Amino acid sequence: MNYWLRLAPFAVLWLAWLAYWIVAARDVKRTRRRQSFITRLAAVVPTVLAAALLAFPDQPLSWLNAHFLPRTMAAYWIGLLMVAAGLTFAVWARRHLGRDWSGIVTVKEDHELIRSGPYRFVRHPIYSGLLLAILGTAVAFGERRGLLAFALLTVSLLFKLRMEERFMSETFGERYVRYRAEVPALIPFIGRNRPRADD
Repeated sequence: MNYWLRLAPFAVLWLAWLAYWIVAARDVKRTRRRQSFITRLAAVVPTVLAAALLAFPDQPLSWLNAHFLPRTMAAYWIGLLMVAAGLTFAVWARRHLGRDWSGIVTVKEDHELIRSGPYRFVRHPIYSGLLLAILGTAVAFGERRGLLAFALLTVSLLFKLRMEERFMSETFGERYVRYRAEVPALIPFIGRNRPRADD
C-alpha cells in the first residue's frame, strides 16, 4: 500500500480528535490555580517533538526511519485500532471531565473530583488514551521514530501527571488519597483496590 494511503486514516483520526479538542476547550470554568510557565514548557517541548517525529516521515537521522517491526498489514490494522481506541477513550474522558478540563495543569473554580466514566478505571484516562494512540501509530508504521515519539510523550505526560497529582491532593485531601488507593494512574485494573463502602 502506498505510504500516503496508509497515512490517511491516521491523519483523519488525529485531526478529528484535534478539532474536537479545540472546540471543547471553549467551554471551561475559570482557573483558580495553574502550573508555572517553566513547568508548562517542560511538558510542551517533548510533546511537540513527538508530534514532529510522527508528522514528518523523512527524518534527517536515518536511524529514526529504520524499522523495529516488519511492515505488515496485520501490524497496520492493529495499530489503527489502537489509535481509534486510544482517541475514543481520551474523548470519553474529556466529556466526563466537562468544564473542569484544561490543557495545562490547573485547579478550576468549584473544581469537582470526577470519578465517573473512564475515571472509574484510571485517574488520568486522557493520558492513557493518548499514549495508546501514539503507540498504535508507532506499531502501524513500525519505524523507530514512532518509538521515540512514544517515549517523549510518556516523559511529558508523566511529568504532568506528577504535578496534577499534587494539585489534586492539595485540593481534595483525603478524598483524593482514597481515589489514588482505589484507582490506578494510567493502566486499568493494575493495582486497583476495592472501593470503600462510604464512597
